[in-house]
Amino acid sequence: MAVFSDVDVFLSWFAGLDGVFDAPPPDGDPVDLLAHGLQCADVLRARHPADLGLQLAGLVHDIGHAVSEDDPDHARTGADAVRALLGDRVADLVGLHVEAKRYLAATETYALSPASSLSLSRQGAAMTGPEAERFAERPEAAAAIALRRADEAAKEVGRVVPGLETWAPRLRDYANRDHADRAAPDAP
Repeated sequence: MAVFSDVDVFLSWFAGLDGVFDAPPPDGDPVDLLAHGLQCADVLRARHPADLGLQLAGLVHDIGHAVSEDDPDHARTGADAVRALLGDRVADLVGLHVEAKRYLAATETYALSPASSLSLSRQGAAMTGPEAERFAERPEAAAAIALRRADEAAKEVGRVVPGLETWAPRLRDYANRDHADRAAPDAP
């Protein structure tokens, strides 16, 4: 499994996800992993403009699909791959995005894409009541839910969003900060 610690190596690898899908359609999403990450980051930038860590988690949240094709837990794999580069908070959000889907499926009427509905059953289905309660108590639960909502909104073929050249300096800046600077922004 790849573990990234160099920004330029990561950006070069990430750019190579153009044309790489989580699973071939119709079982997978209709956009490739690069377009999906860019769309997700853009949705989060619009909804949470003060939280660059959340936006970057959206950018990279599905890389586990490409890091290790045979790994059934792409969220954990992706989190492990970016932890050294982007720190614990971004990695933890990446690692929680599947749990957030399971939480939302258990707690509300949650519209999933066909690919997300299919993968939900492989990922443990909707959470049980006790699982949902434990998830909701996690410090990053709200941010993970925001990431998951953006994930579902980021599957539009042909959607025009800022490209990787817009995100590269932000990712570089974030990766070069101390981990203490990567905490969630203060609540208003």
